[in-house]
Amino acid sequence: MQSIFLAAIPLPVHEQAMRLAVVAASANPFFPFGAVIVRAGDREVLATGVNNRSANPTFHGEIVAINDYIARLGNRGWAEVILYATGEPCPMCMGALAWARIGGVVYGTSIETLQKVGIEQILLPATAVIAAAPFYRGEILGGVLESETDKLFIDRKRA
Repeated sequence: MQSIFLAAIPLPVHEQAMRLAVVAASANPFFPFGAVIVRAGDREVLATGVNNRSANPTFHGEIVAINDYIARLGNRGWAEVILYATGEPCPMCMGALAWARIGGVVYGTSIETLQKVGIEQILLPATAVIAAAPFYRGEILGGVLESETDKLFIDRKRA
């Protein structure tokens, strides 16, 4: 699998896709974890997801987006896509993304910040998960639109 060089994509392009993840996140004002999967080559949005843990505890935004992608396109083409997520993928989600061998992952808010604003987290960064997955060749980029995604989590509704 050839890697998508996330650093070669201009920051405004990443920000445009992250804004789509922010829009997806608005569907869950309590846990605004939104995700979109975009084809790297032409920037087409191929799938979306938002946290739906009320239906299933594993339905994090990334997992919902993975399932949407598979429903639309099948279980193929992962190396050519980038997942954009409002929050850093948890170990479960990053593991799933590594197993899919997704081309790249871009996120806004870090796991540490999510913990600080009161959202329980497994404090294992996505970079540690991929470091433990020697088969994974994709890239990860964090902090894209971080101030906007941080605000989503800080201002979220609480039960």
